[in-house]
Amino acid sequence: MSTIDPTIFRSYDIRGVVDKDLTEDAVEQIGHAYGTMARRRGFRTLTVGRDCREHSGRLFAALARSLTGSGVDVLDLGTVATPMQYFSIPHFGADGGVMITGSHNPPEYNGMKLTLGGDSLHGEDIQELRRIAQEGSFERGTGVLKVVDVIKPYEEALVGQAQMGTRKLKVVVDAGNGASGPFAPPIFRRLGVDVVPLFCDMDARFPNHHPDPTVEENLVDLRKAVLAEKADLGIAFDGDGDRIGVLDENGVVMWGDKLMIILSRALLLEEPGATIVAEVKCSQTLYDDIAAKGGKGVMWKAGHSLIKSKMKEVNAALAGEMSGHIFFKHRYYGFDDATYAGVRLLEILSKTDQPLSKLLSDVPETFSTPELRVDCPEKIKFAVVKGAVEHFKKLGERVIDVDGARVEMGDGWGLVRASNTGPILVLRFEAKTEKRLAEIRSYVEGELAKVRAKLES
Repeated sequence: MSTIDPTIFRSYDIRGVVDKDLTEDAVEQIGHAYGTMARRRGFRTLTVGRDCREHSGRLFAALARSLTGSGVDVLDLGTVATPMQYFSIPHFGADGGVMITGSHNPPEYNGMKLTLGGDSLHGEDIQELRRIAQEGSFERGTGVLKVVDVIKPYEEALVGQAQMGTRKLKVVVDAGNGASGPFAPPIFRRLGVDVVPLFCDMDARFPNHHPDPTVEENLVDLRKAVLAEKADLGIAFDGDGDRIGVLDENGVVMWGDKLMIILSRALLLEEPGATIVAEVKCSQTLYDDIAAKGGKGVMWKAGHSLIKSKMKEVNAALAGEMSGHIFFKHRYYGFDDATYAGVRLLEILSKTDQPLSKLLSDVPETFSTPELRVDCPEKIKFAVVKGAVEHFKKLGERVIDVDGARVEMGDGWGLVRASNTGPILVLRFEAKTEKRLAEIRSYVEGELAKVRAKLES
């Protein structure tokens, strides 16, 4: 029986502190379990990539050893960004794969994102993997380990399908010393874009700033460079390259929902009536704009695995999250790829004389908070959110409950949801005026406190 720490099995992936929660022995057990799951489902070939963290190499060795020992063939991609590992699955005709990555977490963390049979493992599949690992009854065999090159085919694929206009662009690219640094700038340059690289050398210590583009303090250097270089925009990546951050030519952050408006408008010109999925934290202006442009907007749960599943269910052409996960099925494969999202944004800009800041000038102004994170014990966070849904419905409010409680009030909304990655409640608010924003926030937070007090008493 394995003694793997069960807390490393998260909703969307496996993650923990290396040599504490996530040991080499644990990775080896998980590899045997994953190989066993693959074999039992009739799959045999998996691709495996890893990010630039100092411990990713030895975790890969443990994983590859156990996968091949389970009778699975492994295609070793080397050090790549997460979307390149996703890309490798259809490119090599594999049955799934693993990306060893700590994503945007601190340097001491690492983890695994797993795909099998065309789907990202999440929820019950992750728990099934945990059970197989703990039971220790594994398939055995002799698989083959083969080194393959995904870098060149990935670059050729992105460059080959881009449809650039005639405008010459300048972009500052801040890779945060993460895994996208060596790969994204050459692709953008091949599109004819003048690229100013910033922190594009891989360094697992992340010496310049934390690689998370959803936190404004991590964008300070990018903002300075965009202004100093008089660039048309700035693009930032998270540690493993599946999330994008964007600054306009004035250094102003363009959050995920605003970026989605620009991307969806261009997409709907190519594919009229397309379905577009966005998560519950996104601005109402996004859903309104999709409808106004003839598209079908679908509000769904946050989380890259959940979004990808919903995209398949509703045959969506595009999806996106506030966090910068952008998923293109239109002209692409439907997974979250920050470099590809950057290609599509550069494509749009290359076909207009307008600066990026003006592309949303006709979107109604709203006032919103960022994501507000409130500590809440793991054991009660989901009960608090369930109680909030029931409470607000009893108050007669219109509640969208696909992921927590999004309380709709006509001139604004407030959201309460449980984080799937930590002991946290996530809140966000939007309204048509600053005064109304304050009122909605005060009301929702006040009622939430009542629900929580009952559970904690």
